[in-house]
Amino acid sequence: MTPRRRRRAPPDVPPGGLLDWSDASVHWSKHERPCRYCGFPTRLRDSKRKPAHKVCAESALQQQAAEAADAYQNGQL
Repeated sequence: MTPRRRRRAPPDVPPGGLLDWSDASVHWSKHERPCRYCGFPTRLRDSKRKPAHKVCAESALQQQAAEAADAYQNGQL
């Protein structure tokens, strides 16, 4: 029997589950833009350089995970 390998979290997600936006060169901009989730201005950028508040991005990820879990339980995946 081969040993099981643990799945690793994506690089932006530390073990606690919160997003790590400590790298200002990636997650900060001089220009305010509307958040892609709530529409309020922000200088923060997600990992794809799109404007997003950290709290909004974490909330969206949590919602996506819940929807994926529901779809999996209902046999849709």
